[in-house]
Amino acid sequence: MKPPGILAGLVLAGGRSRRFGAEKAVAPYLGRPMMDWSLDILAAGCQTLAVNAPAGSGAAALAASKGLAVVSDAAGDPDGPLSGVLAGLVWARNQGAGWLVTVPCDMPGLLDDLVEQLIQRAGSGPGARLETADGRQPLCALWSIGLIAPLRQALDLGHPPVWAFQDHAGMRRARLEVTLANLNRPDDQT
Repeated sequence: MKPPGILAGLVLAGGRSRRFGAEKAVAPYLGRPMMDWSLDILAAGCQTLAVNAPAGSGAAALAASKGLAVVSDAAGDPDGPLSGVLAGLVWARNQGAGWLVTVPCDMPGLLDDLVEQLIQRAGSGPGARLETADGRQPLCALWSIGLIAPLRQALDLGHPPVWAFQDHAGMRRARLEVTLANLNRPDDQT
């Protein structure tokens, strides 16, 4: 099933990278900034792209250099990736999109057909999230614009675990028997 309307893509690059020790989104991986790998995956299936990053960050500068929109979390929203997802959903709606695909900036080994896999698994539900042999990958997800209000309500109460919000919202699981690399420390790059 193909979601109706424009499909927007968002790289989540707003984390603090504490374990990594430097800004992951712009760290080199196989000769390219790590964020570029995620952008390639989204570009394969999305009509418009943006990067969720704080103003003044390396990720924001890299996105701007590529002519991409930089979407920052709303002032007062709690720290965490769901605040970035909400900002992305609002941006996507303003672009005329009906759906948003999110991927983190630190998973350069994502499947080339991830967007299509998420679309297929979502069916008529409000979206889908990736699950692999390694477990839940909730930031690799397809989100309906209809989730803006429930996500806003959830964030007003704090920041729930991403997977808990997705389960509550009825997002489907896109189970794929693959192993993905998640680069959380500089040693993970080798």
